[in-house]
Amino acid sequence: MRPPLPPVERGRFPARLHVLLAREAKVGLVIRRGPSKSVCAVLWNRTRDAFRVGQWLRGRIYERRSDLSPDGQHFLYFAMNGRWESETRGAWTAISRVPFLKALDLFAKGDCWHGGGLFLSEHEFWLNDGYGHTELKRSSRLHRNQNGGPQTYFGGECLTVYYNRLQRDGWRMHAQEYQGATLFEKQLPKSWILRKPAYAEVDQPPGRGCYWDAHELRQISTDTTLVFPEWEWADYVDGRLVFAVAGQLRVARLGRKQLCGEKLLYDFNGMKFQALTAPY
Repeated sequence: MRPPLPPVERGRFPARLHVLLAREAKVGLVIRRGPSKSVCAVLWNRTRDAFRVGQWLRGRIYERRSDLSPDGQHFLYFAMNGRWESETRGAWTAISRVPFLKALDLFAKGDCWHGGGLFLSEHEFWLNDGYGHTELKRSSRLHRNQNGGPQTYFGGECLTVYYNRLQRDGWRMHAQEYQGATLFEKQLPKSWILRKPAYAEVDQPPGRGCYWDAHELRQISTDTTLVFPEWEWADYVDGRLVFAVAGQLRVARLGRKQLCGEKLLYDFNGMKFQALTAPY
């Protein structure tokens, strides 16, 4: 049975956050959603903990079908705005220059089955094609590898990209179900384990989509378990624990039995839609 989420005032949900991390650069990209039909990409300079808004979209970016290139220069994402008669047919996969959304490579999809993909290297990507994309725009910067997809298939929506991305980035996937979820774990210092129960269900709690995560910390040497069902995203980043909760990105240190020195990195709740232009 999944752990309960704290109560939320009806109609008043904080900004929803998901973070993509570059594997070979101290860069992150925060996908900030809210209200439900507004989303923006925010660059996270992990060296200085500085944040810069890239662009907004009136629509939805499916963060679990998206990826950041290893060098942090490009953003591969799947989006939907429901304009089914447009050139992109209402849903599309794009590759942009971080932290912007203007497409360098653009593939119309026309539905929300499959879509998105994964970076295989700085210059190569795999497109989660499924029922097929229509190529609208291609740059010379990146190469599509049609044979480079992950070996494990988890269905035609978010999970094939998301579960394979987690495992690529150091999370261990458990075969057995855990509290109705698929469990991922990452080993941390001081005998701590970060646990990510990943849920896929239609009776999701208020303020969550049908795919959502909770988090736990388990300390092996002291047999201590801390449960954080309210954390939307968490990872061990640059030697510290970073997590998204209530529209904020926060950081803490690992103590012997508890978290220490928790502090705010950035509050995304006050942000409002802006029509911003990419500089390319």
